[in-house]
Amino acid sequence: VDGKLTLDDVKTEASAATIPLPAPLVSVLKRRRATQAGDKLAAKHWVDTGLVFTTPHGTPIEPRNINRTFEALCVKAGVHVIRVHDMRNTAATILFAMGVDAAIVQRISRHSSISVTTGTYIEVIESVQQDAVNRMGVLFDEAAEK
Repeated sequence: VDGKLTLDDVKTEASAATIPLPAPLVSVLKRRRATQAGDKLAAKHWVDTGLVFTTPHGTPIEPRNINRTFEALCVKAGVHVIRVHDMRNTAATILFAMGVDAAIVQRISRHSSISVTTGTYIEVIESVQQDAVNRMGVLFDEAAEK
């Protein structure tokens, strides 16, 4: 608003929820919070937003700066450059590739419906299904050999 970042409420009541995180990510976030506590002590002026990732003054980071930094990290790592938001899709794709049920992926991804999840990742679902069928085929081959 007026050229400044604002923190708004979530779109819907259903959007406000605790989300599960893998233990290694929780550890990273706790270390970040500890680092931030040092930043807060060192700052002449600190704005307490409650955010984990902030400027050196505690204010929200401009999204374009996050995207530029992330793009530079992708280039440095020699991986395909994606948007930060695309990591959400990457996480869901990995879950599907691991064989996680579509309903669970939908809940973790916070999609409004399972049809949104399956519609977005149908190619992945099909590849996981093909892998499952191929594994079942191995069982038939083994049974036929006996």
